[in-house]
Amino acid sequence: MKLIKLKGTKTEEDIRRELVGSHESLFNDEIRSGLLSVIKRFFPQMKTAYILFWIPEQGEDIFSLLINNDTIAKVEIDRYDHDIKPIIESKQLDNTYLKGLRKYARIRLAIALELANIDLKNEEKN
Repeated sequence: MKLIKLKGTKTEEDIRRELVGSHESLFNDEIRSGLLSVIKRFFPQMKTAYILFWIPEQGEDIFSLLINNDTIAKVEIDRYDHDIKPIIESKQLDNTYLKGLRKYARIRLAIALELANIDLKNEEKN
């Protein structure tokens, strides 16, 4: 899979900080517990995840996530009625997925993959 080469720019560092912050929020904050439970239910093999993009709509939140280091998930959760089933789409991370991405999205994905691989290595050690 051909990823963008990271150069250590300020933009990349800003993205890295944002991804780490959203990762910590996903796994530790009450506000993201609904999203985390949906991910765990639909992806029981999940060991780590990073929120690539979040789109707050009128009645729902749409998240694009990297699950482990091989799956992209799109999760749509109703903001007000938790009884409404979430809409989940997933696809394998491969060159076909990369073709449609713009440069900024490719940078975010490359950094998220780097972070996910570190998490997975640390998971293996424990």
